[in-house]
Amino acid sequence: MRVDIVAVGKVKERHLAEAVEDYSVRLGRYCRLGMSIVQEEPFTESDSCARKDELKALEARKMLARIRPNSRVIACDLAGREMTSEQFAAFIENLGIASVSDLTFLIGGPQGFGPLALARADDRICFSKMTFPHQLMRVFLLEQIYRAFRIIRNEPYHY
Repeated sequence: MRVDIVAVGKVKERHLAEAVEDYSVRLGRYCRLGMSIVQEEPFTESDSCARKDELKALEARKMLARIRPNSRVIACDLAGREMTSEQFAAFIENLGIASVSDLTFLIGGPQGFGPLALARADDRICFSKMTFPHQLMRVFLLEQIYRAFRIIRNEPYHY
């Protein structure tokens, strides 16, 4: 299975970048992992809602350009469905059973997703109703994908 992550913004914190790298290496045993970073559009707190919507739309268009046409797209979104790690593993396993070999996860920027990105998503998942920094979300997602593959293969995953 090919798993791509399309995310807005670079991981700036060194310890988070190291965690992203660690899980990326670990996942190499289970899938072909691709990471695509879309430049975050600068915004200020004083920007109008319309301006913020414009910036999210720009980010969304850049995200869409990074998705392969036949990829199954899953947005990490607060409005998505929550799952346990075991349910997430079953979700990924069922995609494989259904011959989905190309999977793309989307991680929005600090302002969230533009409507075009959410419209392209085939599914939405929510890791928590709490809001997390988008840089940290990358680590959470990679860890859960790694955990899912370990669960699918009946390998120990509690570290």
